[in-house]
Amino acid sequence: MSLDTIRKNRTAQVSLGLLTGIAFGFLLQKGGVTNYDVIISQLLLTDFTVVKVMLAAVLVGMIGVYAMKSAGIARLHCRSGSIGSTVVGGLIFGAGFALLGYCPGTAAGAVGTGAMDALFGVVGIAIGAGIFARLYPILASTILKCGAFPAETVPELLGVRPVVVVAGVAVMILGLFWVMQVFGF
Repeated sequence: MSLDTIRKNRTAQVSLGLLTGIAFGFLLQKGGVTNYDVIISQLLLTDFTVVKVMLAAVLVGMIGVYAMKSAGIARLHCRSGSIGSTVVGGLIFGAGFALLGYCPGTAAGAVGTGAMDALFGVVGIAIGAGIFARLYPILASTILKCGAFPAETVPELLGVRPVVVVAGVAVMILGLFWVMQVFGF
């Protein structure tokens, strides 16, 4: 099946998304970050498993996305951001995380492992998404537009090629891994 066929086939896209989500949830579970105690220990700064798994995911995802883009396999569809939308999103995410102890990805993964407490989070995500969708027309014309970012991507903002940013962030992440290893985090 060619890439253009997949792009035009909604069933193929949904199936690919579902399989990717299942794989991501499996890897979250294997990494230990669907465990409530691990997440709470991260918030208490006594266990850095979550940071290590998420940094590894950022590193692999960042390199993978830009490699696929460079090869013509994928296209980026960036949306404009703003300080207002970042603050609103951060507050919603933070409130949910503080109340439940799971982020959206780890909540879904935890439900998959049988953690019924995480099911409240998944239901809360659905309810919150519905409320946000209902309020979106009001928010979109007001607070979400406040402080528009000057560029859609970091390479655009810095005026450099994406490979420079990918390489720089990769070096920083690998440096953080080294520091965590040396100091026993």
